Amino acid sequence: MASFKIHRLKESAAAQFRWAPHTSGPANVKQRDYEPGGEMEAATAYALFNELRGTGNELRVGDLLELPDATLRIFKYVGLEEAAWFVPPPRPEAAAEAAGASA
Repeated sequence: MASFKIHRLKESAAAQFRWAPHTSGPANVKQRDYEPGGEMEAATAYALFNELRGTGNELRVGDLLELPDATLRIFKYVGLEEAAWFVPPPRPEAAAEAAGASA
């Protein structure tokens, strides 16, 4: 059995996520929009989804599952799809400082 971390979408971001159009490809998600939801064991991500379905702890649209290899899956209306934490691009002045330090 594999251990999955659950990340719950905060209510403040849930409405915006539900009304956003479905996009293909990996979703970029921001850590500030999520809070820890515990850790559970299951054979697969879909097995965990089915185990939680119908309970007070079920996955809601927008919730994330972090797989044992640290990859993310986001629960959308169509199932579990790839996701990744959003990493902002470096600020131009920070990039210039880093380039100056390495020269």
